[in-house]
Amino acid sequence: MISAVEFSSTRNEMVSSRRHPMRSERLKQKKHSALCATLGGEDASVRLLEELVFGAEERLSERLAQDSSVLLEDDDTHSVGSEDSGSERPAVRSAVWEDEDDELDEEVDMTHRFRRDFKKSEAENKMTKPRLQQRLKEQFQKAMGGTPSWAQVTAKRTEPETEDEDESEELLRRTGNFIGSSDSLPKGVIKIKKCLNANSECPGGDQLSSVQFHPSAQIVMTAGLDHSVSLFQVDGKSNPKIQTIHLENYPVNKASFSADGEHIVATGMRNKLFYIYDMMEGKVIPVLSVRGLNEQRVSDFQVSPDGKYLLLSGSSGYLHLMTTKTREVIRSMKMNGSVCAAAFTSDSSKIFANSQEGEVFIWDVQSSKCLKKFADDGCIRGTSLALSRDGLYLACGSQSGVVNIYSQKDCLHTLEPRPLKAVMNLVTAATSLCFNSTSEILAIGSRADDEANRLVHLPSFTVFSNFPQFQKKTIFRTRCLDFSPQSGFYTVANNKGHALLFRLLHYTDF
Repeated sequence: MISAVEFSSTRNEMVSSRRHPMRSERLKQKKHSALCATLGGEDASVRLLEELVFGAEERLSERLAQDSSVLLEDDDTHSVGSEDSGSERPAVRSAVWEDEDDELDEEVDMTHRFRRDFKKSEAENKMTKPRLQQRLKEQFQKAMGGTPSWAQVTAKRTEPETEDEDESEELLRRTGNFIGSSDSLPKGVIKIKKCLNANSECPGGDQLSSVQFHPSAQIVMTAGLDHSVSLFQVDGKSNPKIQTIHLENYPVNKASFSADGEHIVATGMRNKLFYIYDMMEGKVIPVLSVRGLNEQRVSDFQVSPDGKYLLLSGSSGYLHLMTTKTREVIRSMKMNGSVCAAAFTSDSSKIFANSQEGEVFIWDVQSSKCLKKFADDGCIRGTSLALSRDGLYLACGSQSGVVNIYSQKDCLHTLEPRPLKAVMNLVTAATSLCFNSTSEILAIGSRADDEANRLVHLPSFTVFSNFPQFQKKTIFRTRCLDFSPQSGFYTVANNKGHALLFRLLHYTDF
């Protein structure tokens, strides 16, 4: 029988041999040598067999050390391979528990007064939380003019980079310091900021009829049916009032700066009397009659870019060309139907006019000859017209709200010009049109409906999605609109007597 001590010793030796193979072999050799000694000496044949099987003690130690190093290398290789395979197919960790409520899309009550502005239709009484979160994200991006830089997530590189890759990355990073950003206005979302109303210190007592920026100074003018013309300094913060000119018993239908910015011309709604305000002398000059003008009423006019002429819109399709120097009519032009809008080209050599019957006429200023006439595509009743300063575009508005954008070159040289784009974002009459100084934006508005104001990107002919603001009444009914000389600001005069002011962040100058 084996005693408890021998059994424990044998068990300890087995455990030790599993953990340390080299020590186990040495113990076996020592045990064998001790057994041979107890048997009465070392037999030659036994020693020879021992060397053949186990080798000498020094050689056995070296071989066991080599075997252990090989095992260690195999273990390292296996561990690396395991990591590689794990990176290719990451193990999916199972959840500790599963909550059944997580799988249910909880719905939020959208009739709450804090959530009403996020509804796109009256039918959206309830909305899931993920959808509401997406709606909030979209509204934030529209309000900010895009995703702010601090909210943009950029992926980090985890792979080791070589020296060549480091140099390439450094070169790409430094290139941004030498190449400027593109000057062209991107489409989709416009970076725009609402400022304090331009006439906040003196809002109109009645609806405004005109708003216009000064051609060279940071000044904006407003005029309306409250018998006044006001001037404000534009800084985007306080917009202090400079002056208000009161015209007794004279509701102003239209007011405009002269080309040099030294005078303001104002026409009324009842007769052919109009006023000229001399800004340098601070004097109001009434013009009771114009030599050669046979009209009962003059309400609309246009100032030529060179400052030489005023184009007065008369009745029965007449257009009268008056000189600003002598204040007399030198030429008159007659078109079929009634005049709804007219504009000078940027070089003051031609006049484009739109009739209420949907026909566009092109006149030569020097000869008063009609150069061209064509029908506005699909238009039944014309309402407005605008020309871009660079001579590229012509925009014609209609009673249906459709705004056709043409190429000025095609209008002059093509028998039946086709529009480059028909903008159909308004459902009521397009009564106001204006291009910005770079011909990248066309502003369109309607006085027949609230918030009927859009900014069209050119040359993509797409409408900016974040203007006007989503589900918020800020503009109301557009009476008139204008861009500052370098497109830094945009203003809209509405039926509430306010001249709304917006900062276009893409443009750095006033």
